Amino acid sequence: MSNKVTKAIFPVAGLGTRFLPATKSVPKEIMTLVDRPLIQYAIDEAREAGIEEFIFVTSRGKSALEDYFDNSPALEAELRKKGKTDLLDILGQTDMDSGAIAYIRQHQALGLGHAVWCARRLIGDEPFAVLLPDDVIAADRSCLRQMIEAYENTGGNMVATMAVAPNKISSYGVLDVEEDHGSVVRARGMVEKPDADKAPSNLAVIGRYILRPSVMSHLETIKAGSGGEIQLTDAIAKDTENGEGTFGYRFRGQRFDCGSKSGFLQATVAFGLAREELQDDLRQFLYDVMHLDRAGE
Repeated sequence: MSNKVTKAIFPVAGLGTRFLPATKSVPKEIMTLVDRPLIQYAIDEAREAGIEEFIFVTSRGKSALEDYFDNSPALEAELRKKGKTDLLDILGQTDMDSGAIAYIRQHQALGLGHAVWCARRLIGDEPFAVLLPDDVIAADRSCLRQMIEAYENTGGNMVATMAVAPNKISSYGVLDVEEDHGSVVRARGMVEKPDADKAPSNLAVIGRYILRPSVMSHLETIKAGSGGEIQLTDAIAKDTENGEGTFGYRFRGQRFDCGSKSGFLQATVAFGLAREELQDDLRQFLYDVMHLDRAGE
C-alpha cells in the first residue's frame, strides 16, 4: 500500500436546509464567499496539498455543482473576443482535467460515514483525504497540506482538530487524547457528539481527514450511531481499537463554519477584508455600521 495521498473525497450530498430558501435551487456548495463558491476553496486547498483525483459524493439536484467544473465554451469565447484575459485566467481555475474528477451518488442520507463509504471502489487500497466544504480554513499553507506533511511522519489516520468551548462540544466528534506532542496528538479513540460533562477532551474533529483504506471496511460493518447515521468517527475509532495509530493535528489557520449562517457571514467579512481591492471600502462600511449602532445605544 502506497503512503502517498493523491485522492480526496468531497461529501456534497447534503440538502443545505439551514440556508433555505436559497438552497431550494442552488446547491449550498455553490454559494459564494466574495466571488468564489465554497467548493472552490476546498478544491484549491486539495490541489495545493498535491491531490490529483477528486471524488464528489453527490445527490439528486446537484447538477449545478457538476456544471461548475465543466468547460464553458460560449463564455470563454465571449471573454476571448472582448480581450478579457484576466477573467479567462480566473475561469480557468475552475476547470478540471478529464479523468481527474468523478461523481458518485449517495441515494440515501445515511450520514457522513455512509457518504464516504459510497466512494470505496474508487479508493481501493490507498490512503485518502476527506474534505468537508462547509469548513473553510484560511491559512498561509493549506490545512490539508500541513496535515499531509505531518502524516508523512505518523502514518495511520489523521484528523484536523481544534479546541472548542464546552457549550459547543456536543456538536462535534471529540478526541480521547493519549499523548499530546503539541501540533500532533495521539488519540486512543474518539467520541461522536458527547455531552460536555462526558467529553474526553475539548479537542474537536474538524472537516479534514487523512484515512487508511481499512476505514472503508469498518464503514461496511458498523451500526448506525449518533443521530441514527453511519458516523465516520465511529469507523476511525474502530480502526484505532485494532491497533492502528490515530492522530489529531492542530492546524495553523482560522476555521469558519460555513454550514451555519453566522459562520458564513463571518467568513464573507474575513475573506472580503483579505482582498486588497475590497478591504478599504468594506472596512469603512463596517466602521460606519458599528458607529451607528453605538450612537443608537
